[in-house]
Amino acid sequence: MKYNNLNRQSGYSAERAESIIRPMKSIQSLSTEPEIQQKFEDKKPTGEIISYKSWFSQEGLPPFEVKFEKPIELPPYGTLVKFVNLQATEYKNSIYFKADGIKEAKS
Repeated sequence: MKYNNLNRQSGYSAERAESIIRPMKSIQSLSTEPEIQQKFEDKKPTGEIISYKSWFSQEGLPPFEVKFEKPIELPPYGTLVKFVNLQATEYKNSIYFKADGIKEAKS
């Protein structure tokens, strides 16, 4: 996700995530299967899984991707979710998100 912020800080933080993704607004799951990220050595995949990524959306924002270090079980497409420990970081005017997990939001 592209983001222009003059108050740049380094590293992941929950505060940065909350300044972009509003915790009180609904978040929808857009992925039905997580995308596996493999470790690369010498520009070749090693087969070692290092993370899982999935897509989500929130009203007023473009779809965004969240990285998970552990395997996750995704709910059906369009299900409302909440993140466990959502954090964000900025790198070259792009925002990257990671979370410890997701759970279905209660309506």
